Amino acid sequence: MQYRTLGKTGLRVSMLGYGASPLGGVFAPIDQDAGIRAVRTALDLGVNIIDVSPYYGATVAETVLGRALHGIDRDSYILATKVGRYGEDDFDFSAARVVASVEESLARLGTDHLDIIQCHDIEFGDLGQVAAEALPALRRLQEEGKVRFVGITGYPLEALTHVAAEAPVDTVLSYCRYTLLDRALLEAVPHFAARGTAVMNASPLGMGLLSQRGAPPWHPAPAAVREASAAAARLCADRGTDIAQVAVRFAAEPSAFATTFVGSASPGNMARNVRWALEPTDPELLVDIEKVLAPVLGYAWPSGRPENTRKA
Repeated sequence: MQYRTLGKTGLRVSMLGYGASPLGGVFAPIDQDAGIRAVRTALDLGVNIIDVSPYYGATVAETVLGRALHGIDRDSYILATKVGRYGEDDFDFSAARVVASVEESLARLGTDHLDIIQCHDIEFGDLGQVAAEALPALRRLQEEGKVRFVGITGYPLEALTHVAAEAPVDTVLSYCRYTLLDRALLEAVPHFAARGTAVMNASPLGMGLLSQRGAPPWHPAPAAVREASAAAARLCADRGTDIAQVAVRFAAEPSAFATTFVGSASPGNMARNVRWALEPTDPELLVDIEKVLAPVLGYAWPSGRPENTRKA
């Protein structure tokens, strides 16, 4: 495993992180015992940063993760969770709610502190409230020792850059924004780096687009993106390669990202993800994949309040 420094936090994190949303059954029903083994497999293979949220599976992911981490040396992993999003349309970035949310997460996760606490999917909230109320409340918890560092997450980079300019944040996390289909997050790194903010990447498979199985029915990508992704998957299969292998390596490779989160509730699949992140890609295959995906490169679907995607 390779390790990188997480911005100005000084933390050294694995280039591949464990994204715990599958533990909540977000993509498919899971065997919780297998999910626990998947977490421990990741840790055994050198993954040392884990990201979760009370939103994933309506607190189930945090609960299962707490079971998985029970008895493991707390200093051996870096734990991140989130506040502000609790359901499909349930967002609350008030100071009182985010403080209560941290306490609830600490109990579910079985720990007395969080390494990183993040405002979740900020594009669905009032960005002014996130900057002026939620983040200062989390900083007060930092002073109390309950959290070590504070960050924000979301899909539209406009919302992330706006809030990061309004209030200091230690980390930003975006998903599906640096993949074979979209390079926007890498282009935004200098903006955040100038403020001392570390950038974390997530969902290297584009929420299933870049997989042999393809995107789930609820995926927001339009038909053209789905079709191009399926064509790229067929190309890889014809060359004897799983497109997911190429996608994981591509997303995790840039050193500008402290880590790239990928998750699975299967121990075998998680071990495979780690192996894929560390294996170079055939450069000729990558060139051919990019030719197939070129017509849809950089497409970003709408997410959140419209006014939050126009922030600069």
